[in-house]
Amino acid sequence: MVAAGSGVRLNAGMPKAFASLCGESLLAHALRGVFGCPEVGHVIIVAPPSGVDQCRDLAGQDHRVDIVAGGMDRSASVQAGLAALRSLDSIVLVHDVARCLAPPELFARVISVVRGGQPAVVPGLPVTDTVKMVDAQGRVLQTPDRESLRAIQTPQGFRREVLERAYASGASATDDAGLVERNGGHVRVVEGDHRALKITSPLDLAVATALLQDGWHGR
Repeated sequence: MVAAGSGVRLNAGMPKAFASLCGESLLAHALRGVFGCPEVGHVIIVAPPSGVDQCRDLAGQDHRVDIVAGGMDRSASVQAGLAALRSLDSIVLVHDVARCLAPPELFARVISVVRGGQPAVVPGLPVTDTVKMVDAQGRVLQTPDRESLRAIQTPQGFRREVLERAYASGASATDDAGLVERNGGHVRVVEGDHRALKITSPLDLAVATALLQDGWHGR
């Protein structure tokens, strides 16, 4: 689980993983979703370098959890997590703590499709807005057919060797599946979940708070 973000855009005054959502940290919410999936046997928390001990306190003494310090950017943090994999870890899920309300069934869905033979699997939702490609001056270049577009979420799942090979190329990415694609890999999209919304800004946090208070999450 990538949890090393500084949280600057969230304006929480602390690393994003420790920001509060309805009285619990984003990391605590995220771990509840991960551990709710029985297929998950090992969790690596990639923590803010200054927050390793705090992550350890939140995770408790669970033998399934290892904690490592994150790097200078997201790619370096994912690589730190990869370096902490155990010998029997054959399927790797990369999950952002910002999507802390992702439900257990989303993890199970991704794992099932990777286990079924797909080398890389990402959850995605249909795009409901019209999307336009523009140049540096704001001039519209193209309007893609939104029927073929998906907004991609996490957890993203991979055969271990596929993700390790992609990162060994030395490239950097904000999306792990995109890195696999650039290295010639094939990625399958499965049905995402609206509960896996990304908390990046104070508005996102307010929306997630309201949804939880209304009992929308249902976990």
